[in-house]
Amino acid sequence: MQCWQSAGARLGITTRRSVVAMTTLALVCLAAPATLAQNAYITNEFDDTVSVISTATNAVTGTPITVGGHPYGVAVTRDGSKVYVTNINTNTVSVISPATNAVSFPITVGTEPVGVAVTPDGNKVYVTNYGGDNTVSVISAATETVIATIPLGKLPLGVAVTPDGGKVYVTNEGDNTVSVISTATDKVIGKPITVGSLPWGVAVTPDGRKVYVTNYGGDGTVSVISTATDKVITTIPVGSQPRGVAVTPDGRKVYVTNTDTNTVSVISTATDVVITTIPVGAFPYGVAVTPDGSKVYVANTNIPSQTVSVIDTATDAVIATIPGFGFPIAFGVFIQPAKEFAGTPGQANCHGQSVRALGQQFDGLKAAAMALGYGSVSELQGAIVMFCEG
Repeated sequence: MQCWQSAGARLGITTRRSVVAMTTLALVCLAAPATLAQNAYITNEFDDTVSVISTATNAVTGTPITVGGHPYGVAVTRDGSKVYVTNINTNTVSVISPATNAVSFPITVGTEPVGVAVTPDGNKVYVTNYGGDNTVSVISAATETVIATIPLGKLPLGVAVTPDGGKVYVTNEGDNTVSVISTATDKVIGKPITVGSLPWGVAVTPDGRKVYVTNYGGDGTVSVISTATDKVITTIPVGSQPRGVAVTPDGRKVYVTNTDTNTVSVISTATDVVITTIPVGAFPYGVAVTPDGSKVYVANTNIPSQTVSVIDTATDAVIATIPGFGFPIAFGVFIQPAKEFAGTPGQANCHGQSVRALGQQFDGLKAAAMALGYGSVSELQGAIVMFCEG
């Protein structure tokens, strides 16, 4: 099983410093790779709290974390150091520290913030303001302040950043379009992309080539956008009223929650057709995948459920149902995303390319291991080996 997302055709990671390229380094797995089990952060809209699920045990841990009014969207940074939560009623974003579950001061954004996404380097946070502002607020993670406000289409909702950090895709429910933002300029680029009726959720494949958009209105479809052309290349029928969408770290499957039919559609990215449909709880909404790609978590919002379903990606069957939530929404990437390395798994370029790229980006493997959350260089080496062998 592949445990980290591929950079696909992008065989290198952009360097931050100009350094001499590292010579080849033999990768020996000296220690077991760092565990990928992570917590899932579930926003309880009616309780003004966030519940924390241990994905290792499928149990809620501790007491719910109090945030702002009607928490909705959630995004975990790639390094797992922060969790951003949008609060619709207080027009703010709360920041949770997973190490302590402490909440820092709220960040004031636009009216009725809904969607939230973080750039892969963790430097910027993009928040959709749904309540008439028709904007996206850009937060600097370093200062936790808004540094830009971007005008968009009508009623912006879902938001996702490409793996290379270059583009942001935002669904505009009010005019059936998707806007594309350049992270370099924080301005909209090109014309809005027309998709299906009432676009809602959005997710980008790990190789950065395709964007999947759920269309809540009409018969229920998913629009697939090519990031090379920013045009719709196909439309996939799914269940009724699809909202949440998530892609597995290996890029092979897309999971879509269908709120009206209480199901999850599973799409093969190779064929862009639905390969199976999974019954879950009532009004499934948010959906996210664990970093190792083994499990999918689905927030079931409505009574009598108010549960989280856990799906085994190997069998596409529900293996657990977790109770004890208050109108769980969890709209966004509510589990820490998979770490990303360079090269194509199974190809000769992967081991050496990954080592050189990480060494250049972080000015040495020791610094890379620390920045990516590994306890030692040997753990990082083991992770690269597992990734590259696909």
